[in-house]
Amino acid sequence: MKITTNGWVHQLMRKLGMKNEQLQKELSLYQTALEHSYEGIIVVDRDGYIISINETYASFINKVPGDVRGKHVTEVIENTRMHIVAKTGYPEVANVQEINGHQMIANRIPIVLDGEVVAVVGKIMFQDLDDLFKMNSQFQELIKQSSLFNPPHEQLKAKYAFQQIAGQDDKIVKTRKMAKKAAKTDTTILIEGESGTGKELFAHAIHRESKRANGPFVRLHCAAIPESLFESELFGYKEGSFTGAKQSGKVGKIALAHRGTLFLDEVSEMPLAMQVKLLRVLQEKEIEPIGGVAPEAVDVRVIAATNRPLEALVKKGSFRADLYYRLYVMPLRIPPLRERLEDFGTLAHSLLRELEREMGIDVAGLTTQAEEKLKKHAWPGNIRELRNVLERAMIRKEDEWIESLDVDFSLMMDESTASDETLQETIERIECERIKEALKHEDGDAQRAAKRLGIGKSSFYAKRSKYNIP
Repeated sequence: MKITTNGWVHQLMRKLGMKNEQLQKELSLYQTALEHSYEGIIVVDRDGYIISINETYASFINKVPGDVRGKHVTEVIENTRMHIVAKTGYPEVANVQEINGHQMIANRIPIVLDGEVVAVVGKIMFQDLDDLFKMNSQFQELIKQSSLFNPPHEQLKAKYAFQQIAGQDDKIVKTRKMAKKAAKTDTTILIEGESGTGKELFAHAIHRESKRANGPFVRLHCAAIPESLFESELFGYKEGSFTGAKQSGKVGKIALAHRGTLFLDEVSEMPLAMQVKLLRVLQEKEIEPIGGVAPEAVDVRVIAATNRPLEALVKKGSFRADLYYRLYVMPLRIPPLRERLEDFGTLAHSLLRELEREMGIDVAGLTTQAEEKLKKHAWPGNIRELRNVLERAMIRKEDEWIESLDVDFSLMMDESTASDETLQETIERIECERIKEALKHEDGDAQRAAKRLGIGKSSFYAKRSKYNIP
């Protein structure tokens, strides 16, 4: 059989100085396999011009491969982002792309040599999402019919994995590595970090990586439970144990986590009386529900998280020293965003792709000026705050890139400001700020500023006068 290719593999080999006959033969075989793949595959260069496209992809868009090679990808494929990935260098995985009225799942992976993007490979995973939905429906039906199906635990699964914890900063890499090692054991873990740093994300990932991955992952937010209800939430109760109790009783969070993981978020807020009972669970591996007549054995791995220094609380007497030492077997500190500025671009890009899918708004990325503005912010709310700022910027942006003017920290008020301001005052403050921004962006041109804001000229002048904006 004669092996044919469209030439791009050989061009790349010549550029890299590859003379080996065996290597050329193997690459040609790979190229032939790609040409006849069921999945659509396309390759563009660093400027977005098509180097290669296989028959599957070309036929799907009603084109001939030879006719589109050398053309810019935006001329050939609608809603493409291949050229954007070539510029940013960030891979995009499992993005939904619409072509000819069909929604498909597409991957776009940059090829990097010597630190520079030389090409981008795009692949359609499913030619139509209807195929995926049909497969998923069949899979779910099989699960329901399976004897292994366990409805009570259906919603008690970890949502995140270590692959979703972005970043290559030394501190986060070290923390991620230590978390992976700890996940292989059954050791109690204490995750420390400021609000919004991703403590719960780590807890989910540790469970997913552990030998308990097939068991339940149960979360209890200690700060959200009234002290009077804490014991029944944690330990459950038997039927008729007190007035108002359910006839069937209630299973507590610890029992729900049997053979799995119990995640105690904001453990510093746990009442002292409950701390004593939790200590017994850690020591004796048993619980006693309210109204129960005998202890019940439990097999639970505990992961706790706190945004407050437990050691300081122990000294103040608001946290038990013996429980602290039981929890502090394997401490993990999650660094705040201000200590991870090297990862800022990666984190922002990851959040933008996530928001893109959730909001249905396309965004190419951040301009250099916008990214620099973000980096200068103190980020007291860490990654959670960054996500909120980016979400607002995506709504405000005028084109495919988020610009510096789209990045707004003015809504990140302290609690006293927020509580003292009425709804009308909040609306007026934001309206005034948006008019000032529009005028600045349009170099003082009122007509263009009004158009930018989507309001009429007379309305714009009236509001400008109302707020005494020069």
